[in-house]
Amino acid sequence: MILEGSSLLRTRLVPLLALCLSGCATSALQMAPPAPDRPWAPSVDASGALVAQASSSTAPPAQGYVLPPNPAAATLPPPPSIDTNHVYGLAELIDLAGSTNPETRIAWNDARNAALAAGIARSTYLPRVSATALAGRQWTGTTQSAYGLSLGQDNRLSGGVGVLSLDWLLFDFGQRKALVDAADQATVIADIAFTGAHQKLIHDISLAFYAYSAVRARADGTVKSLKDAQDILTAAESRKKHGVGTVIEIAQARQFVAQAELAKVRADGDDAEAYATLLSVAGVSPLARIRLADVSGRSLPADLDQPIDQVLSTALQRRPDVLAAIAAEKAANANVRMAQASFLPKVFLSASVNRASGSLALSALPAVGDQSPTVDLANHGWGKTVMLGVTVPLYTGGVKNAELAQARNRADSAQEALERAKLGAAQEVVMAYSKLHTSLAAIAAAMALRDASQTTYDAALAAFRHGVGSSTDVLTAERQLIEARDAVADAHSAALSAAATLALTCGNLGAAPNP
Repeated sequence: MILEGSSLLRTRLVPLLALCLSGCATSALQMAPPAPDRPWAPSVDASGALVAQASSSTAPPAQGYVLPPNPAAATLPPPPSIDTNHVYGLAELIDLAGSTNPETRIAWNDARNAALAAGIARSTYLPRVSATALAGRQWTGTTQSAYGLSLGQDNRLSGGVGVLSLDWLLFDFGQRKALVDAADQATVIADIAFTGAHQKLIHDISLAFYAYSAVRARADGTVKSLKDAQDILTAAESRKKHGVGTVIEIAQARQFVAQAELAKVRADGDDAEAYATLLSVAGVSPLARIRLADVSGRSLPADLDQPIDQVLSTALQRRPDVLAAIAAEKAANANVRMAQASFLPKVFLSASVNRASGSLALSALPAVGDQSPTVDLANHGWGKTVMLGVTVPLYTGGVKNAELAQARNRADSAQEALERAKLGAAQEVVMAYSKLHTSLAAIAAAMALRDASQTTYDAALAAFRHGVGSSTDVLTAERQLIEARDAVADAHSAALSAAATLALTCGNLGAAPNP
């Protein structure tokens, strides 16, 4: 019998022990890849979503380092309302992006959370009121027998307590005010970040828009170059018919036409890539179709005669990073005041109102002695308490001293961060200012080069048609004209981008750049 009982115990305990061991924390390693050089075999649910569980023995093996498809991820965000017949300028594209870009929405939520935190800090001035209710019931029944007699007893106890309490911190030597000041500055920082996020979005879209405009201008230039190459081929064939030209000239002209066609294909590819990049920066689906305005003839900045000292002074007053650093310094100083106030007493008021009720029922069957068979007792009562107290921190093991030292260190760091932000802002403004003026000088030189190259090409082509010039002169002039056209497109885009960058570094980029 002992052996049979031992066998039965072992039969029941061993599976239970195995189940407990299999549920330990390290068993979760089965959900990870089996080795660093073996692919992970993921588990999916009925909808195709990845789930965190160990792969079963019946699961199919991993298909290399490729994840299974999840149908829920195949849907793009809904595209914004786009008028396919409307030509969107830069300002309209920025407005469109502002309503769809996730970065600005995240910054908006951060600003709202900071404002709610400031509201929470202000609520510390208000009293705290709470209500508590307790209810209970107890029952006890006993039966005793002796000498042929039975005695049964049934006892019941029930009751309830309701308490309404109030706690109010009346005076704390400015600790709550410092808390509110720090929370307010955090709100200012979050609002500045929201503005900075929009400025960065405007800047990024502006650069992508100008880059796309330059690429499209290059593509338009390849169309002109192809026409010029075809004109040269026509002139070469005409010269050959009149006995002036040669077969080599025609071959060179056809080679030039082929090169122009290849350049056009590449430019069209660059145009599509720049268009997709612009939509990506704007936060618009790459499948959207938007007609964009041509800014190749946009005028360049004209009000750039301000001294750099004045530009820098204005920039430091508007830069989001500088203003945020100022707010951070104020918040750090408020935290120092809050740590200092934690050493001082606090005066508080506490009040409560309570009501208690209960009943007690005792029964005995049969009655014993003078005890009645059933006794019912009930009681009800009200209580009120008001206390005014003072709490004084006497000893905290040096915690408050350490917290005050930390707050002062953070305040010193915040001051240094403000100085660093000013120096960094000054460097960015000076560099952007210099780059813009260089870009303006470059576009003037590029336009002069284009005009001279156009004159040279027209003269060389006219001479070639009249049998005076050579095909080499025409082809050389055409190549120089292509380079000059591209230089104008690049310089114009660079100047517009530099103007947008200068506005960003100065903190003035609040809308679409309008140089």
